[in-house]
Amino acid sequence: MSSLSKTQNASNPSALFGLQGQNVLITGATRGIGQACAIGLAKAGAKHVILVQRDTSNTATKDQITQAGSKADIVIADLSDMDAVKGVFDKAVRVADGGHIDVLINCGGIQRRSPSTEFSESDWDDVINVNLKSVWLLSQAAGRHMVPRRHGKIINFGSLLSFQGGFTVPAYASAKGAVGQLTKALSNEWSKENVNVNAIAPGYVATDMNEKLLADPNRLRQLNERIPASRWGEPADFVGPVIFLASEASKYLSGEMLTVDGGWMGR
Repeated sequence: MSSLSKTQNASNPSALFGLQGQNVLITGATRGIGQACAIGLAKAGAKHVILVQRDTSNTATKDQITQAGSKADIVIADLSDMDAVKGVFDKAVRVADGGHIDVLINCGGIQRRSPSTEFSESDWDDVINVNLKSVWLLSQAAGRHMVPRRHGKIINFGSLLSFQGGFTVPAYASAKGAVGQLTKALSNEWSKENVNVNAIAPGYVATDMNEKLLADPNRLRQLNERIPASRWGEPADFVGPVIFLASEASKYLSGEMLTVDGGWMGR
């Protein structure tokens, strides 16, 4: 983008936050936060949104993106299969309009809950692979694509457990803590190449990943009392932050973990 175009964008909020012409690759968009963000990006003008899914049986997100006027495609990969993950970015580039990816969003994740003395090695490996190793592999592939072009945005999803330990979720806390450090490490290398790497840390959000917490009246009461906003988050609460981080509005922001938590971390 020319200096004149950047100056024009700075004085035009619609252009500053717009995503016209941008191609987005996103994981974890079949439901919840990822789905809301994928559809929101399309409504903000993203030209082509490419969804990483285990299969094509769920087309709800794709259908809503096309209804919003953007192009949508599905690239098949199971995020627990590292060999499959290694091929995802190249597949997306081949599918993408114009053969390039402008924004990568790592939103896919899984959860396993068990007391740490009983936490199985298989659960540990599953959580670390999906929540951390797939993020690393996709980010590395994105960097190899974006750095030579001197253009790109990478948005990872951390958690409040990027900062806190939580209970009975040792693998998830470890993975999300590492996502925060990975975000900083990649930012340190790539921000000078005009590739911004940031992350979002959701607070407690009413999605299926938290269904066990939502079903525990005592724990639910404790959490509600601790959230200054007095409510759990909803997937729609993340659309604005994602658009901000994917757009020119955040061009001088890199290496940050943006907490979207109803004030939890400020307390």
